[in-house]
Amino acid sequence: MTASVSLDRESLPGVLAAVVLVNVVGSAPAALGGPDSPWFQSLVKPALYPPPWLFGVVWPLLFSLLGVALYIVWRADDPGRRLALGLFVTQMAFNVAWTPVFFRARNLALALGVIATLLVLLVPTAVAFWRVDRRAGLLLGPYLLWVTFAAVLNYRFLAVN
Repeated sequence: MTASVSLDRESLPGVLAAVVLVNVVGSAPAALGGPDSPWFQSLVKPALYPPPWLFGVVWPLLFSLLGVALYIVWRADDPGRRLALGLFVTQMAFNVAWTPVFFRARNLALALGVIATLLVLLVPTAVAFWRVDRRAGLLLGPYLLWVTFAAVLNYRFLAVN
């Protein structure tokens, strides 16, 4: 492992830019539809469905952690950096795709496939981030846990509807 990227006052603009970028990209699909739609409101909610406000707290926090991790890997002088960044972009594409598939296309089965693929991609992404800088890999941990929960939740929506 190479020397780690410092997160000091000089890196603050870059960190903030990465956090804003990931939050904008991650939240953009919400403009296409979400839990306020009559269709979603009509669905039977699984017992493990959390209070709706929780999503508005968790996602920005997770996207912010991803932004910091992305900055760390982006700035690292490590031969595994390209692979880690490529995996990140790929998994993020599946993250962004899930919302329109679930809420706009109203296809719970396809949404489950999208989130399952996202979950499969997240594991090597986290490993690649860890190999570049352990802090970056650790920052992906909460995201991996939440996406696992979201996949189970998506499955339960499919099962009860």
